[in-house]
Amino acid sequence: MAANLKTYTFDEVEKHNKLEDCWLIVHGKVYDVSPFIVEHPGGEEVMLSSTGKDATSDYEDIGHSEYAKDLMKKYVIGQIDMSTVPSKRHYLPPVSAYESSKNSSFVAKILQILVPLFILAFAYAQYSKQK
Repeated sequence: MAANLKTYTFDEVEKHNKLEDCWLIVHGKVYDVSPFIVEHPGGEEVMLSSTGKDATSDYEDIGHSEYAKDLMKKYVIGQIDMSTVPSKRHYLPPVSAYESSKNSSFVAKILQILVPLFILAFAYAQYSKQK
């Protein structure tokens, strides 16, 4: 089966480091675990932290069950060109669900200031009525 697998470079695999697009390198194979990531018993952050590197040692340190090993076969999409995997890892932090959905627009920043002010104004008005 390995002969029929597409060969990916490390640079290609490294870009897939988001919750909705997550690829891992384990034992020289490339896995697209995006459909499984939210179901992973260890949580999505565990898998996201293994992106952008050869995750073989992370995988082996956990001691996965035979069921988990069989399940991985479903997600294999290719093999890694090991000559492209750097000996020293250039850290590319994973993008969590919070980061990818975070809205940094001007309106959101203004609301963070205005909402508490309106609450304080309302509380002060209620307090003033009671006097």
